[in-house]
Amino acid sequence: MANGRNNTWLIKQRFQEFWGIVPEASNDDKEKMQIPANTKKPLGPCPETPPHLVGPLKVEFIVSQTLDEVRQLYSSSLQKGGRYKPPDCIAQQKVAVIIPFRNRHEHLKHWVYYLHPILMRQQLDYGVYVINQDGEGIFNRAKLMNAGYTEALKEYDYQCFVFSDIDLIPIDDRNLYRCFDNPRHLAVAMDKFNFQLPYTSYFGGVSSLSKDQYLKINGFPNTYWGWGGEDDDIYRRIAYSGMSISRPDLATGKYKMIKHHRDLHNEPNPKNPGKLGQTRSTMHKDGINTLKYTVKEIVKDVLYTFITVDIEAPPS
Repeated sequence: MANGRNNTWLIKQRFQEFWGIVPEASNDDKEKMQIPANTKKPLGPCPETPPHLVGPLKVEFIVSQTLDEVRQLYSSSLQKGGRYKPPDCIAQQKVAVIIPFRNRHEHLKHWVYYLHPILMRQQLDYGVYVINQDGEGIFNRAKLMNAGYTEALKEYDYQCFVFSDIDLIPIDDRNLYRCFDNPRHLAVAMDKFNFQLPYTSYFGGVSSLSKDQYLKINGFPNTYWGWGGEDDDIYRRIAYSGMSISRPDLATGKYKMIKHHRDLHNEPNPKNPGKLGQTRSTMHKDGINTLKYTVKEIVKDVLYTFITVDIEAPPS
């Protein structure tokens, strides 16, 4: 028991050292987020540039910390379902963070530990949605992201959607998880690619699209089963819709990837690359307008909303 208390104390110390986040005082404060208790005056908008960003961050993956210990750190700051609003201003954007998921609970622990304080400092009105693929069929990342978009909008009037792989952690909090005039590719400099963009049309890892941008490309393809191809399809949808990609610079857009083996039932699919030549014609009939899935379970954790969906996956 003493070791558990010591471990929690160390994590809190690291939390304060790296992030400088001060938890809110009470649940009553969270219920009154739009009006400060001492003034009762309407809040003004948050500044365009969040004032408490710290820039480059030290990111390391502590195996010993538990998800319960992470919950203890953030339980006073977050609302049920992984929701947060800045207490002293009205956020510039309402952002849903969508994470396609299956069997990555160890990675999820690291993701919520690092991302929640970053998103808080960015003064976002945000919610975290973990979209878990039911069963052991072939994985489909893009279809899960479509389901996440749909489910998030059932709960709140989100204007911006950040789609993030579970194994990618930004190492600079100036890389804003919000939407821009053009679709945004955020993960431009991963350590696995020596902090360089692997090719000019790369759109993988973490990206953001506004609701209008997402609908303009008819969402993401539903037909890319297994690993590979869907990011390039999304990039082409954006180009064919007359939009361009925006990116942070390579210094701001640095990411650290949690090392792991390739997931079972997410092997490279040799059929996927051949679909890219048809994107111009298929994008209007393969996307959010043809999405089919079934919600099996919704769990509201303080750190996230965990939604298990049956996406009619073929057997592996």
